[in-house]
Amino acid sequence: MSRIGKKPVVIPAGVDVKIDGSTVTVKGPKGTLTNTFHKDMLIKQEGAEIIVERPDDEKMHRSLHGLTRTLIDNMVTGVTQGYSKALKIEGIGYRAQKKGKELVMNLGYSHTVVVPEIDGITIDVPSQTEIVVNGIDKQVVGQFAAQIREKRPPEPYKGKGIRYVGEHIIRKEGKAGKGKK
Repeated sequence: MSRIGKKPVVIPAGVDVKIDGSTVTVKGPKGTLTNTFHKDMLIKQEGAEIIVERPDDEKMHRSLHGLTRTLIDNMVTGVTQGYSKALKIEGIGYRAQKKGKELVMNLGYSHTVVVPEIDGITIDVPSQTEIVVNGIDKQVVGQFAAQIREKRPPEPYKGKGIRYVGEHIIRKEGKAGKGKK
């Protein structure tokens, strides 16, 4: 039995959950999220908890059990607390600023890189070298942060580029580090 799938999802006060077959809608103080899950998963609400069950021990159902429970838990967490992903820019002359609803970055190219905000995402720029992506959908926040990082991924020699806060870049030695024979 799935250890994660067996745990019930606790619904905090101020959160409204509607279950319509395999579609779950979660409404909270930060917004509303809707997701449709596999039709075989049995999702039911008992009091202030959501319980996910599987019909049998088939391999696919075992795989979907914990996944479905975790996705519902992420929806509840998103509408109550929200998610954020922090990025750090490293490199001389590399910087970011917010103009209206657009993120404008100087990343060593001959042009500025402009990334507009999308629905459900807000971008904060606390300093010129920090970017924070906020939203209620965990997957959308992570994907948008990855798209920003993709504009100039960190390179292994000097470490210049955009990285996640807490990400460790494995550094390489340059040509001078090679030993002589």
